[in-house]
Amino acid sequence: MRSRSVGLVTRDPALYAELAGALRERRTPTVSLLPGQRIPDRVAVVLTSPDEVGLIVHPRVLAVAEGGDRASLWAAVESALASDPVTGDLVVGFDPGPRPGYAVLSGTACLIQGILGSPEDAARLGTHLRHRFPGRGLLFRVGSGDRFARNRIVNSLLPLRRPVEIVDEQGTTPRGHRRPRDAAAAGAIARTPGRPAKVPSALTATPGEIANLQRLSRVDSGGQLTISREAASRVLHGEITMGQAIEDRAPRPESSPVRRSPVTRGAAREHS
Repeated sequence: MRSRSVGLVTRDPALYAELAGALRERRTPTVSLLPGQRIPDRVAVVLTSPDEVGLIVHPRVLAVAEGGDRASLWAAVESALASDPVTGDLVVGFDPGPRPGYAVLSGTACLIQGILGSPEDAARLGTHLRHRFPGRGLLFRVGSGDRFARNRIVNSLLPLRRPVEIVDEQGTTPRGHRRPRDAAAAGAIARTPGRPAKVPSALTATPGEIANLQRLSRVDSGGQLTISREAASRVLHGEITMGQAIEDRAPRPESSPVRRSPVTRGAAREHS
């Protein structure tokens, strides 16, 4: 059982409600205080609002902005709570796909894992991790599967000027439901050395990739329709989602004509 705790120190009711609920879900020992109150020695890290940071005296204070990135926040919290903090590079693994899995490792410990909304969100996560861990290096490892999504992830990460490696995915994907499996696979990818990626990759869809997206559109629409090759290419490039492509392709229901009740001759005479 953990002896180290998180201090939740704020007068902001909305921020308190959000973070207190998240900490309960994560089963993280928490001490709730107001700015100015004494912070117990067992508190390893303090969460507060950006406006209240200057009111808190503690060696590890994390400002939590409304609507800010939460993945990097929880990674920083888990790192602070670790009984044996690691000071080497963070390693971030990505299992490529339309919604990539990710895992952030510190040494052998997984700080956080989950699912991103798009391949380009990999760069946003990397940027937030740089902010939360200013004294730590970053190494990105991207699985070799799903070539197009992999290239989108790699291309988004290269401008961060941190090492990027492509990892052979063979043996990294565990059995199980797809979404949790993606995050677990990302952890295995993060633990596996790969080959360096130093230049952007071409984002040219092959006929097979286009055909596969069209096949998936039939699956996702219950066999009702197949999106066009142009729409499939736009989905691959992240310009639209599969759902939007299917919605655009679906036939629009015609407006039903307004039905008028028949008027009898007698009724007509009554209104004359």
